[in-house]
Amino acid sequence: MAASDGDDSLYPIAVLIDELRNEDVQLRLNSIKKLSTIALALGVERTRTELLPFLTDTIYDEDEVLLALAEQLGNFTMLVGGPEYVHCLLPPLESLATVEETVVRDKAVESLRKISHEHSPVDLEVHFEPLVKRLASGDWFTSRTSACGLFSVCYPRVSSTVKAEIRQHFRNLCSDDTPMVRRAAASKLGEFAKVLELEYVKSDIISLFTALASDEQDSVRLLAVEACVSIAQLLPQEDLESLVMPTLRQAAEDKSWRVRYMVADKFSELQKAVGPEITKNDLVPAFQNLLKDCEAEVRAAAANKVKEFCENLPEDSRETIIMTHILPCVKELVSDTNQHVKSALASVIMGLSTILGKDNTVEHLLPLFLAQLKDECPEVRLNIISNLDCVNEVIGIRQLSQSLLPAIVELAEDAKWRVRLAIIEYMPLLAGQLGVEFFDEKLNSLCMAWLVDHVYAIREAATCNLMKLVEKFGAEWAQNTIVPKVLGMANDPNYLHRMTTLFCINALSEACGQEITTKHMLPVALKMANDQVANVRFNVAKTLQKIGPVLDSNSLQAEVKPVLERLATDTDMDVKYFAQEAISVLGLA
Repeated sequence: MAASDGDDSLYPIAVLIDELRNEDVQLRLNSIKKLSTIALALGVERTRTELLPFLTDTIYDEDEVLLALAEQLGNFTMLVGGPEYVHCLLPPLESLATVEETVVRDKAVESLRKISHEHSPVDLEVHFEPLVKRLASGDWFTSRTSACGLFSVCYPRVSSTVKAEIRQHFRNLCSDDTPMVRRAAASKLGEFAKVLELEYVKSDIISLFTALASDEQDSVRLLAVEACVSIAQLLPQEDLESLVMPTLRQAAEDKSWRVRYMVADKFSELQKAVGPEITKNDLVPAFQNLLKDCEAEVRAAAANKVKEFCENLPEDSRETIIMTHILPCVKELVSDTNQHVKSALASVIMGLSTILGKDNTVEHLLPLFLAQLKDECPEVRLNIISNLDCVNEVIGIRQLSQSLLPAIVELAEDAKWRVRLAIIEYMPLLAGQLGVEFFDEKLNSLCMAWLVDHVYAIREAATCNLMKLVEKFGAEWAQNTIVPKVLGMANDPNYLHRMTTLFCINALSEACGQEITTKHMLPVALKMANDQVANVRFNVAKTLQKIGPVLDSNSLQAEVKPVLERLATDTDMDVKYFAQEAISVLGLA
């Protein structure tokens, strides 16, 4: 009996060993994902003495299996006996932090960072810090890149001697021969600076920052820009000019567009970090240059920041700076050759109206909005229409309708059907921003005109548009303004327009509800069952099938069933087919 007990207790680990040696990757992956269950079955003692050594020895597998293992080990603290034994998890994670595949290394570092907080200060110095040192002085660049992510988590909780060693290791990695290691160090520079004492930020970090920002590799220099934000936040205002600004000016004019792109992308954060004075003197000219950059990607990134940059300018000089320095650049970007630049600008330019106020908006911004509304790129037009509400708040609906609506109407009647289609898609959005009265007055007739467009795609989109409008403005509005006009088309001499009535009934029945559908739409659909054109008749059958669920059972039995039965004996094959299908779907057989 005792022997079989022993066998039982070995069972989980035996199964795991078998599965981890199996040739099927999926099976190995599944067994790693079940590790916590196996650890529970083994208990904390055996997890520490058997499972972890086994895992540490067998780290040689497909990347996805190792990735799963690295993730699992980050949640293992309680399974090895809680925080006092958490250091047992370090050996397998250390091996994983040195593998070739970046994703696995990153996950191992993430798990190490997670469990570092569960180490006591003593364990941190005895177990964790030596691991960081081993990784930092490893022969392979893989271990040295992993070390970069671990300095900041152990630094605050170790003694001053160990702190000095950690700073030295970080300095070494910042000047490592391998670009990948310098890149990893640059990406963690800001994070490490945040946990350092201010004196060391000035003495150590600034020199490292300057060196990395002048690195020969642009991939390292651009990461230094990111660190610049954190460093600038840590330093007192009086030190920024001498310690940070020379490097930032250099980055904003870097010969590599990727570095300039990074400066543009982080511009709002940099602006907040350096404060109003430096912004006025240094960042405004730098921002102008980025908006005029020769690379479209940089211009687009800068254009994206126009609104935020202007919002964060010091209030006393905000309007002057925008009008004299920023607006001239913005005017040029409106007619940029690159559509991504124009699109980025269109997504934020409307926000300037709230900053500049009514008069400036009318005089300077409205002409730009108009130009963008007529842009050949649909994304630019969409971005302008999507943000009309903030202009509306500043200049009021009347002014807006006089200036921008003629342009929208012009596009709605454009000879190119794709342009018309684009405007239809924006209509519910416009309607929501302009309100029901204004919509009825100015745009309702347009929406109705699209229902009889000669292009089917436009008629279809117009039908869908009506449904969205009803959802926005409600059934009562539909009954008064939309439904009578739609039903009036049932007598149109053109059979395509009569069919559009049916498509509209399909789309509107649910939004309008039972009463309007039964009272107003159903009689028209039933009357059209006598149409001369077979296409109209079989669409009646399809419409009845579609609106059936909205109707009550009385109407179905008394009105719909007889009409469908008649259509089911029609001379046309298609009419018969769709009528029979409707009868069976609605359960009227």
